[in-house]
Amino acid sequence: MLGPSPDWNVGLSAEELCTKECGWVQKLVQDMIPWDAGTDSGVTYESPNKPTLPQEKIRPLTSLDHPQSPFYDPEGGAITPVARVVVERIARKGEQCNVVPDNVDDIVADIAQEDKEEDDTPETCIYSNWSPWSACSSSTCEKGKRMRQRMLKAQLDLSVPCPHTQDFEPCMGPGCSDEDASTCMMSEWITWSPCSVSCGAGVRSRERYVKQFPDDGFACTLPTEETEPCTVNEDCSPSSCLVTEWGEWDACSATCGLGMKRRERMVKMPPSDGSICGAEVVEVEKCMMPECHTIPCLLSLWSDWSDCSVTCGKGTRTRQRNLKSPVELGECSEELEQVEKCMLPECPSDCLVSEWSEWSECNKSCGKGHMIRTRIIKTEPMFGGVACPETVQRRKCKIRKCNQGGANSEEKKRRKEARRKRKNSQGQEEGTDELAGCKMKPWSAWTDCSKLCGGGIQERLMTAKKRFKHTQHSSCRDRKEIRACNVHAC
Repeated sequence: MLGPSPDWNVGLSAEELCTKECGWVQKLVQDMIPWDAGTDSGVTYESPNKPTLPQEKIRPLTSLDHPQSPFYDPEGGAITPVARVVVERIARKGEQCNVVPDNVDDIVADIAQEDKEEDDTPETCIYSNWSPWSACSSSTCEKGKRMRQRMLKAQLDLSVPCPHTQDFEPCMGPGCSDEDASTCMMSEWITWSPCSVSCGAGVRSRERYVKQFPDDGFACTLPTEETEPCTVNEDCSPSSCLVTEWGEWDACSATCGLGMKRRERMVKMPPSDGSICGAEVVEVEKCMMPECHTIPCLLSLWSDWSDCSVTCGKGTRTRQRNLKSPVELGECSEELEQVEKCMLPECPSDCLVSEWSEWSECNKSCGKGHMIRTRIIKTEPMFGGVACPETVQRRKCKIRKCNQGGANSEEKKRRKEARRKRKNSQGQEEGTDELAGCKMKPWSAWTDCSKLCGGGIQERLMTAKKRFKHTQHSSCRDRKEIRACNVHAC
């Protein structure tokens, strides 16, 4: 039984376990689906008990019986099996058919181990032991029969017939056989009698009778009557009225959930003093039926997921399904749309730089020089974003003309030659440089950056090593260069 269903069940009937060769099958595996016994009209596990009238034939359930059925499938697919029975042969003793064994000594040894009953069975017929007696076919004291059986294991001489393999004998139901000759058979109890009084406390009784007396002559000692106290109209004053006992409760007003039920009684005699009868003749109380269940929603399959809501990075996607149940079957609370997160390749991130710094001082005290300004990189480009622009800019500066003094043409040539050498050296700093009227020391090392991050400045100097006598101070001056450093963001 598929509890708490009233009449759904699974089982097997008339399964064939014999082979065509007169043997037993080695193994039987049977998957089972629910069957309806046709005795109850409920369509769910929790339907109220309501007999099917007239009773229907037992039949297998299908997936299209009713939308409320737990096995319902709008597509009409097969019901999934709810049980499986496996019957497997684990041992075999002897043979089942009229087969002469190869070794007669084995049979004789087998016979010696069996408890043989004294009968007229030919020695050439080899049987198994008798099975226990079956239950009697009658459950009353009418005559019935019971059966036992045995198996023919071998027939040594085919010309000698072997007796039957089944045995029957008469029998009666429990308490009727000779073995139970001293047992009384009693009927069921009869309904209780009315209370012995119409007002106050009294008693009521019920009876039963002996269906079968013992055959051994003993009397039945089981009681045939029993009593119990009862109370009717506790108030027996002149102003009280006599009423009947309460009737049976009516059916609950609801088929599921919370409802009401009532019962009634009648006034047998009004009060003797002529007053109005104050006894309640109707009683109402709550009743609870199995929990109400709405008809399950019939829904379509989920659609495919939509495309992601973005072309890069984190977004969302959705899918939907539709309600297939008719509107009259009630509202459906099942979700019809689902949303989930989705991730695509990271979006490109462009380079981000700060504003330009103020221009530095000119690196020359006279004549033509340059000054610089810097900016720092706040965010490096990622995932194919725009590359960073320049972080250092230079521009020319000219404060005033340098005073050349009495420099003659030879000094001009010497200064021109010094510029040529400096140009040809392509940035080499070793050795000295010559200017008009002086020799210069090599460039000093760059100073430490003025900032650890965020854009700083480094400097280096070139000072005069030797001044010629005829050279004026202004024509042989120290030189200074400036460059940006540590332009990365802090």
